[in-house]
Order: sequence, then structure tokens, then C-alpha cells
Amino acid sequence: MDLENIIPIIVAFVTAFLLPFFLSKRKKEGHKKFEEFRRHLLGIGVRFAEVDKESEQAKLGKNVSKAQKVEGVFALEERNIDFIIVASVASQYEVNYFIEYMVKSTFHLREESLKKTRMIKKKGSLFRTKVVDVIWKGDQYLAQKLNLDYELKHRLLQADLNKFKGSILIIPERKHGYTRIKTNFSLPSPDMFYAIDSVAKYLKSGI
Repeated sequence: MDLENIIPIIVAFVTAFLLPFFLSKRKKEGHKKFEEFRRHLLGIGVRFAEVDKESEQAKLGKNVSKAQKVEGVFALEERNIDFIIVASVASQYEVNYFIEYMVKSTFHLREESLKKTRMIKKKGSLFRTKVVDVIWKGDQYLAQKLNLDYELKHRLLQADLNKFKGSILIIPERKHGYTRIKTNFSLPSPDMFYAIDSVAKYLKSGI
């Protein structure tokens, strides 16, 4: 049997057997991540209500890309963060999970569009292993406000950023009037959650 005949058989096998297995595994893992995050929010005293995955809030998570799937949504009470999306993105080789802290923002009303802004971790000179400072880069106006908030900086450094994978990315959604505060999937410590909610306060007030 030549190669041209074997390839269609392999593709058919993958489609019929491996793809359903992969999708089932992703569904179970996604539910596990959602439940893990839900229990953690309760553990750190965050009040919330679960939101249906067909809701308008969930649709904001699906609008990012076709590859992104919403695993669950939490609507928060008495916080600057309006709701939280637990999301997954599947690639050819793996599934990555993210947390999106969504904020109803007024930045979309200003003439100049809000630019993406990112937290940069700075490590000490000795072996460059410990995070000793954080700075924000991106939107000049917003980054300046965040960099001058020393309580925010203190909270972030207290949150043990050495164990915090990735960064904090602020992504404007001008069309929908929301701003995303996006991180890799992680269970935020009380200090980290407070810090993210503080960032959300700037986005909500537009100052």
C-alpha cells in the first residue's frame, strides 16, 4: 500500500476515534479548572453568582477567537471587576487555560483609543531569579497611573510573583465597552486578587 492510500486512512482514524477522545478530555479538564477556580474564590471570600455559558457575558469570551472556549463565568458582587471568564484555547498540541477579569470601562469614550498595557516583572541582579519590582508599559496615560500607585505595586510584590506565571495583560474591547484583564490560569492569592481589582477600578472610572 503506497503513501497516498495510507494518509486518508490515518486522517479518517483520527477523526473517528482520537478527535472525540480529545474533545471529551478537554471538556472534563475544563470543568475541573472551572470548579477549582470557583472553590478558590469562595476560599478567599469573593462573593459571586455563576452565569450561564449562553449569556451575553459568556459571548464576550467567545468573541476573542474561534479557538477559545468559555469554561464558565462568574458575576461578582461589590467589586470593581464585573465578571470573570474561565477560558481555554486549544492548539494543535495542547490546551491552555486563561482567566479574564472583565470590567465595564469608560475608556472607550475618550478620543484616543486605549492601548494594550502589560505588567512587566523586573528581577534582581543576583542570578536574576527574584522579582523585585513591577512596571506597566503600553498605554501612556494608564501605565503612568498604575506605576504611581505604590499600594498596587506593594500588593503585587506581596503576591509572590516568582510563582505567578506569565503577566497581567490589559486588553481594551472598545466595541463592547469592556476591558479584559487577562492572566494565565492561576489561583490568585488575596493580595493578587486585590491588585487586579485595583486595576479594574482605574478601568471602570477612566482615570
